[in-house]
Amino acid sequence: MNSFMTNINTGTWESSNLQVFWGEVAPCDHIVQIYENDSLFLGALEGFIGSGFLAGDAVIIIATTEHLEEIQRRLIHQGFNVGLLAARNQYITIEAEEMLSRFMINNWPDETLFLEAVTSLLQRAQQNNRKVRAFGEMVALLWQQGFNGATVQLENLWNKLQKKNEFTLFCAYPRIGVTQDMHASMEKICCEHNKIIDGSPRPSTEIYYKTA
Repeated sequence: MNSFMTNINTGTWESSNLQVFWGEVAPCDHIVQIYENDSLFLGALEGFIGSGFLAGDAVIIIATTEHLEEIQRRLIHQGFNVGLLAARNQYITIEAEEMLSRFMINNWPDETLFLEAVTSLLQRAQQNNRKVRAFGEMVALLWQQGFNGATVQLENLWNKLQKKNEFTLFCAYPRIGVTQDMHASMEKICCEHNKIIDGSPRPSTEIYYKTA
């Protein structure tokens, strides 16, 4: 195991009930999960979205087509009327590759175009003075394509936007493929977040997290 993965698996982890953790996230929180498999990631994302709906928040999901389809299936199974939520702009989804095409220039995120693209989504979601939660998988796609510097820059742009528009932000990266060569970049990525949630197998009703 490389030194980064050793570091992330050590330190003081806190435990919280899944519903309590996601129910108490703050508008300034920028949370990251580095997960072992899709099932663990989708379980966390399901909790993030579902608790948002129960609180009356709007939720923006920027993810791969596969993940968008699976999370919709899970939400419908929970009893959420995703069609009605979407019609109210309380559930906004967009495919991650499509979103990246709106602001990436020469494999680097253009700040002005990024702000325009994401701000338009936030404005839709913030109707009726709703709080907003957003999940973005674009960083994970850039990371998997080897654009480490662009990934760190995109995380930085998300943080800058959070300072102008309060919303809760959740990001996730697959643990597979994280090598020693990526160590420095991944540590920079973690530093762009204020909370890290564990992506290892745990009881489904609990979340283990630590402050970054």
